[in-house]
Amino acid sequence: MLLFEIVRIALAAIRANKLRSMLTTLGMVIGVGAVITMVALGNGARMAVQAQLDALGTDILTIYPGHNIWRGIAQAGMAPLTMDDVEALRARARTLKAVVPLMTGERQVKFGGENANVDIMATTADFSEITRLIPEYGRFFTDQDDAANRRVAILGWEVPGYLGSTALDIVGHEVSIAGVRFEVIGTTQRKGEQPGPDPDETIYIPFNTGRQRIFGREYSDRLRSLTVQLVAPDSMSMALLDIETTLRSQHHLRPGQENDFRILDRSEFLEARSEANRTMGFLLAGIAAISLIVGGIGIMNIMLVSVTERTREIGVRKALGATRRSVLLQFLAEAVTLSLMGGLIGVLFGIASSRAITLLQGWQTLISMEAIVIAVGFSAAVGVFFGVWPARKASRLDPIDALRYE
Repeated sequence: MLLFEIVRIALAAIRANKLRSMLTTLGMVIGVGAVITMVALGNGARMAVQAQLDALGTDILTIYPGHNIWRGIAQAGMAPLTMDDVEALRARARTLKAVVPLMTGERQVKFGGENANVDIMATTADFSEITRLIPEYGRFFTDQDDAANRRVAILGWEVPGYLGSTALDIVGHEVSIAGVRFEVIGTTQRKGEQPGPDPDETIYIPFNTGRQRIFGREYSDRLRSLTVQLVAPDSMSMALLDIETTLRSQHHLRPGQENDFRILDRSEFLEARSEANRTMGFLLAGIAAISLIVGGIGIMNIMLVSVTERTREIGVRKALGATRRSVLLQFLAEAVTLSLMGGLIGVLFGIASSRAITLLQGWQTLISMEAIVIAVGFSAAVGVFFGVWPARKASRLDPIDALRYE
């Protein structure tokens, strides 16, 4: 029997039982749709993580005092980071392009009749370039603003909303930070969630101004952290050694004595997020695999029923000269066709689901052509795997017994 004839008969058999065929392919539709959606979500998550890594910069390290990385003071018995450490790193660490001190703390901010508690960060003008903190309106403060102790401030993307205003309207006006008047000279573009204080919910002021007018009594000469930029991203190992050697010498630590500071690569946080995304991907893959197996079992079950129902038909064909091979190929073709139909519908379902997730949840998704090809190919393989047994059963029927079957 020609292959074309085998496929034609298989399609005719499927059309003869439309509802049953549709229900049989449902497992494949769900499984393949889940695979497409899973891969789209995974690709989207990887793109988002990579975008965040690019925004953070692969050439940035953050140094914290002690092991308490989110507070501005060191733990008991731990030496704090100071401006002397900043000057030592600038003078001795040859692998560092810039060293930026940071003082941070939450303060009450007032504008008009509104007020809110907002994170305040005192830093130098280099911070904007190092961290890719780009003004949306206005400008970032300069070294001259810092040297002159000017009371100027740049508001994070979300801060104007907390103060009942908009970014465009608040630039050029004054806000009160802990009772001190500051002129708003700019607002930042949206950065999104990042390790440490949220940059979109932070107000940035010149370092000397913050040290003298906002944090002087609380911090004295202590820094919350240091942000350093490497001369070259591929010099990470040398930079870590350079920083550790300089700070250990600066803090007079003996050999074998534990560091009283901590160096963090921001990509570690994103790696943790990537790991969470991979775990979710494995979970979705497990769900998709179960759906495909269930769909394959459903196809095998229906094909076994079909063999039983068409026993006399098989007997007639064998009596007229049909070979065991042609009967096997006919039923195998029906199983693969059912599976492929489910796979193709599942692809459409997966694409639609991915688009719906993007529209309704705002999650980034990226549909992969490779995933589509693999999913369809896997659905065909499931059809072959689960269709072989029913097809072999049909091909081995004795024509005399099959003709007598009622």
